[in-house]
Amino acid sequence: AGGAYVPLDPSYPPARLALMMEDAQLSALVSEAGLCVLNTHVPTILLDAHADAIAEQGRANIDADERAEPLTSENLAYVIYTSGSTGKPKGVMNTHQGIHNRLCWMQEAYQLNSCDRVLQKTPFSFDVSVWEFFWTLMTGATMVLAKPEGHKDSNYLVELIAQQQVTTMHFVPSMLQIFLQESD
Repeated sequence: AGGAYVPLDPSYPPARLALMMEDAQLSALVSEAGLCVLNTHVPTILLDAHADAIAEQGRANIDADERAEPLTSENLAYVIYTSGSTGKPKGVMNTHQGIHNRLCWMQEAYQLNSCDRVLQKTPFSFDVSVWEFFWTLMTGATMVLAKPEGHKDSNYLVELIAQQQVTTMHFVPSMLQIFLQESD
């Protein structure tokens, strides 16, 4: 359709969210009534409050040929903001080709298939979540969703992995170290 998404973590301070929204020049905000606490001039679609109107919309794909500009693999797919540890958070722009290359490399290296069960534990505002979502979808694997903030509880993760028979997960080294110290 030619759009890119910008994940906004509702747990972030409102000032940070406002900065990110202004910097990204959002054309729309998609949220839920209970999460949308920002006073914004951006047109807002509340999935829960507008559910009836959304259900009435057609299900046909958007005709990309009707766009003024042609779509290419260099179009943005998403923008993820840095932590801002050195000051103002910066949006990192990622193209369709970039994520496609990453996912193809991952698939070639790790051979995920429809028998795999992938743990999706990463907050949506981090780049690893993109791989957890789209690599799983492109291979027909099953996505196992951890509860919000579940990535911070290694005991919970151990139980979830065993219960859901997870075969694939991604950890940064520091988190893997904590996870491996879990007795189970």
